[in-house]
Amino acid sequence: MTRSQPLCPAADLPPGTTRKFVFTHEGIRREGFAANVRGHLVAYENACRHIPMPLDDDNDFFTTDGNFFICRTHGAIYEPLNGRCIHGPCGGQSLKPLRVVEVKGELWIVLPDEPET
Repeated sequence: MTRSQPLCPAADLPPGTTRKFVFTHEGIRREGFAANVRGHLVAYENACRHIPMPLDDDNDFFTTDGNFFICRTHGAIYEPLNGRCIHGPCGGQSLKPLRVVEVKGELWIVLPDEPET
């Protein structure tokens, strides 16, 4: 069964911005973030692939030039459209993707399926 949760109005996530959110998966509270990357909406679990700690420092996910995501702790650099680490201690690994969709001007996060119990 697909689960989703509201994020924000689409107008509140213009290009070059991010928005954090909390979700539950497998009974564990997790943090995610959505980003508008030059008009493309992406969302990922907010956990570096080197050591699972948040990438950001106060909702600041982009490198200074705005072209990549960066882990503020380890310096790992991620391609924003596919989440792949292109530089740093987790090279080749990818951020865990989530889906973000727009429905009638509102953004929604499509959450991972929960395992059958």
